[in-house]
Amino acid sequence: MKKYRFEEGADVTADIREKYAYDGDLLAIYSGNEGPEVHKWHHYIPLYERYFAPFRGTGVRFLEIGVAKGGSLQMWRRWLGGEAVIFGIDVNPDCARFDGQAGQVRIGSQTDTAFLDFVVDEMGGLDLVLDDGSHRMGHVRKSFEHLFPKLAPGGVYMIEDLHTAYWPKFGGGYGARANFFRYMAKVADDMHHWYHDRGERREGLGAQVSGMHIHDSIAVFEKGPVHRPVHSRVGA
Repeated sequence: MKKYRFEEGADVTADIREKYAYDGDLLAIYSGNEGPEVHKWHHYIPLYERYFAPFRGTGVRFLEIGVAKGGSLQMWRRWLGGEAVIFGIDVNPDCARFDGQAGQVRIGSQTDTAFLDFVVDEMGGLDLVLDDGSHRMGHVRKSFEHLFPKLAPGGVYMIEDLHTAYWPKFGGGYGARANFFRYMAKVADDMHHWYHDRGERREGLGAQVSGMHIHDSIAVFEKGPVHRPVHSRVGA
């Protein structure tokens, strides 16, 4: 990981602005942070804007898996606005000290479905999920399969740091069956069940995933109504 570390003291703002042509509010909030530490890969910042911006200034119900040092919750509060319902979960009991600062923090595992249900009920539902938790393949998949169906229509589920999909110590590996990107290919098969005779292997997902996007180390799933496709010809 050290070989990817940005030079200490260098201009974070300039790097993101110049490489990704992004100069939005989130960049100023992130690069100007003087509070608890926030650790992000630079190319994530414009991607957050791309997928999360429509929820700014609303009562969006946002769940972040992984609290770490608490800085990201404060970043989200500043960017999403005061009306957002923001919860973070973490297995580390020390993270409980961040509860109530910029959002609510609950201690538990991202693979504990009863715990996840308790948190979602407390939130009053779910619109956005950002999985920045253990980054282990089994954990990532279990959280996704349990939480994605709970998203409200129009919701977004983002998983980051998926470079771990290629690392055996996280349950992944190049070409490994558990590699999450291989799993995404199976979800794509379910999305396209109209065109083959194998049916939906992950029941319900194909009927709820309206779009998938892959970026470097990031997977995004959009939830929306999925209709039986039709086509037509219009014109002379």
